[in-house]
Amino acid sequence: MSLRQFSKITTTLLYARQIRTHSTNVPSTSHFNVLGIETSCDDTAVAIVNSSRQILAESIRFQHNLHEPAGGIIPNVAMMSHQRNLPEVVCDALSKESLDIVKDIDVIAVTRGPGLPGCLAIGLSAAKTLAAVLRKPLIGEAHALTARLTHTELIPFPYLTLLISGGHTLILVTHGVNKHTQLGTTLDDSIGDAYDKTARLLKIPWLKGQGGGPGAALEQFALDGTSDNYRVPIPMRKDPRRKNEMNLSFSGLKTSIRDLIEREQLDLEDEKVRKNLAATFQQTAIRHLIDKLELAFDWCRVKEIRLNALVISGGVASNKSIRASLEKLANDQFELPLICPPPRLCTDNGAMIAWAGVERFRVGLKDDYTIDHAPKWSIESLSDGMG
Repeated sequence: MSLRQFSKITTTLLYARQIRTHSTNVPSTSHFNVLGIETSCDDTAVAIVNSSRQILAESIRFQHNLHEPAGGIIPNVAMMSHQRNLPEVVCDALSKESLDIVKDIDVIAVTRGPGLPGCLAIGLSAAKTLAAVLRKPLIGEAHALTARLTHTELIPFPYLTLLISGGHTLILVTHGVNKHTQLGTTLDDSIGDAYDKTARLLKIPWLKGQGGGPGAALEQFALDGTSDNYRVPIPMRKDPRRKNEMNLSFSGLKTSIRDLIEREQLDLEDEKVRKNLAATFQQTAIRHLIDKLELAFDWCRVKEIRLNALVISGGVASNKSIRASLEKLANDQFELPLICPPPRLCTDNGAMIAWAGVERFRVGLKDDYTIDHAPKWSIESLSDGMG
C-alpha cells in the first residue's frame, strides 16, 4: 500500500462512521493477524502480530531529537510528528513482510490510553478509519499483556502485575485477558515522571542514539554512583496513615532530592555528586516499589489467590536495576518467577498493542467505531465494557 493510498483511506472518516462493528469481516479460522498502532506519547510505532505469538513486522519512528532540547515531551510537537510519520510507518511495517492490508490483516488494534490526548487521537482516528473502510474488526487497547507474548511460554493467569511507565504506576492482579483488580496506583507522579523530572533537576544529558529519554539517562548515570553517601526518606514508610496501603507516591521523593541539594549545598557542577544523587534517587524508588509489592503479595495470600508470577511491564520495566531487585524479591521471598518483556518491548511499541488485540479478539471482544481516546484510562474498566 502506497502513502497516497493510505492518505486516501484516512480521508473517508464520514463514510467510516456509518459502518458498525457487526458488519466487519471476521477471520474464519483460529489463525489471524493483528496490526497494532501506538501513538500515545512520542514514538510512532506499528507492528503486525499473529495469533501464534509471532511478531511478523515492526516499524517505529522516534522523536527524541525533537524533545531533548526542552528536557521533556512537547505535546504539540509530538502530535505533529505522529501526523507526519504514521502513514509511512504503517506502510513500512506492511512492506517488510510484503503484506496486503486488505487480504493479510484481520484486525486493527490501537492504543486508546493512557497517553497524551492529541497523540492518542492521531492513532485512534487512523485506526478507526482503516478498520471501517476495510471492514476489519477494531480493538481499542491499553497495554498490560505484553509479557504473555514475549515469554517462552504463555503465562497462566492469575499473576501480579506491576505496570510502571511515564503515565502509569499500577499494581494489579491480572485474573484474565479482560479482568484486572487494581490494588494500588500512584497518588501523584508516576515513577516514570519522577525519573524524568529528577534527571532534569540533575542536568543529566540524554543518551545519544539510544532512546529512552531522561529516565533512561538517569539509570545509566546512576551506574557510576553510590547511594551510600546520601539518605532521603522512603516515601510513605513513616506515615502511619499510608504505610500499610498499596498506593504509591513519587512526588515527595523528587522533592527530597531537591531539598537535599539545597540543605547540603551540593555542587551540581560536580559530576560525581550528580551520579551519587541519581543512585540515591533510584535506590529509594526501588525500596518504595518493594514496600508496596510486599503488601500486594500479602493481600493475595489472605485472599487465597494463587499467583503464577510477578510480571512487570511499561517503559520503566526496562530499567535493569529495578528488574534485578524485583527478581530477588519474587524469587527469594515469594518463590515466584519474575517475568518481563525484553527492554525494547517495554517502552511504547506496536507489538504490545497488536498482541493485546490478539488476546482480546480471541475471546470475542471488539469495539464500535465511535470509541474515543481515554488519556487516563483505568485498567479496571476493561471488564466494565470500555473496549
